[in-house]
Amino acid sequence: MSEPTLVFDDDCGFCTWWAEFFDERTDVRIVGFSDLTPELRDRLPEYYEECSHLVTDEAVYSCGASLEEGLARIDDDGGVTREAIDFLRNFEDYERLREHGYRWVADNRDVWGQFISKTPPVRRE
Repeated sequence: MSEPTLVFDDDCGFCTWWAEFFDERTDVRIVGFSDLTPELRDRLPEYYEECSHLVTDEAVYSCGASLEEGLARIDDDGGVTREAIDFLRNFEDYERLREHGYRWVADNRDVWGQFISKTPPVRRE
């Protein structure tokens, strides 16, 4: 796998909106849960459907870390987004707050989806 890959819940309009956001602004390839290859699935944690994941050759970033890594890649050449993330990583509570925020948003996707949503792709049968 040479390109970073965002794995997301492609049955969720809010999640699809975020995946397309990254697809349009980064070099990240997007793959929905319904399109996982066996090789990609093997790289994911056991309960992978609980959150999104950004998979690179070196690591798998899950939940809040997956979106953080995706956002950092918007300006991967050391721009302001990456600088802000690098700055936040200096604080002891940052990771806990990032994951708490991710979980709160994920647990309320139905509400957020009323404001930000894209039609999920048609599932292959």
